[in-house]
Amino acid sequence: RSAHRKKRARRPLPGMLVFQDGSKHAWLPQGPDLDLIVTMDDATSAILSAVLVEEEGTASSFIGLKETIAGQGLFCALYTDRGSHYFYTPEAGEPVDKTRLTQVGRALKQLGIEHIPSYCPEGRGRMERLFGTLQSRLPPLMRQEGLASIAAANHWLATVYIPHHNARFAVAAAESGMAFVPFVGALDDILCVQAERVVGNDNTVRYEGRVLQIPEQRHRRHFVKATVRVHAYPDGRLAVFHGPRRLADYEPDGTLIDQISPARTAA
Repeated sequence: RSAHRKKRARRPLPGMLVFQDGSKHAWLPQGPDLDLIVTMDDATSAILSAVLVEEEGTASSFIGLKETIAGQGLFCALYTDRGSHYFYTPEAGEPVDKTRLTQVGRALKQLGIEHIPSYCPEGRGRMERLFGTLQSRLPPLMRQEGLASIAAANHWLATVYIPHHNARFAVAAAESGMAFVPFVGALDDILCVQAERVVGNDNTVRYEGRVLQIPEQRHRRHFVKATVRVHAYPDGRLAVFHGPRRLADYEPDGTLIDQISPARTAA
């Protein structure tokens, strides 16, 4: 009789599958509609990250992933829609091209996380139901709290709302155990836009309309004609790397950040 019994599917553990999606809505009492980017665990329906941004895209995905991994650890797979910041799709409505990775796809591959594209409306049903709940609950609460800025709203979401939401709506996993694993490393330098550039004759790098001056290094005076890597972080800051070596950090406008901290100077 057991030979004909269907094999029971393994129930998901927390961290086996994570959803990420965004919803544009009038979340704050005043101002334009904003995107709320939510990252949710499949096994428990717990919100792992929720951040308001002006516009959904690569940077907002990185923010949600960083908050999730920093708070819980690495997970097995990420399920998303086929937005252009997640996947390259050669023809509209056709399957995604998994050989051409977006910046998000590259970062997930670097972290060892499988990236699963959604091909049917039913696959996004749980996130749509979650956003329905959030759209009915969050705006009145934010108005009551007097939240008028994205920064204030995000702090409240992380410290107040998400713990209360999970206490009320999250469910216990069907099986004991955890698929999340601790991450050790420089997460910021994975969850960022990475772009190769060739250093010019004036020892500068051009990136998105900004000119990044590379300061003289102890081990090398200049990097003219060398191929370097620019890291653009979600908060707008920049850095230039030569292989594994970090050469310099920059403000969002391209201004060089002094590499000598007061503590090092005092030493």
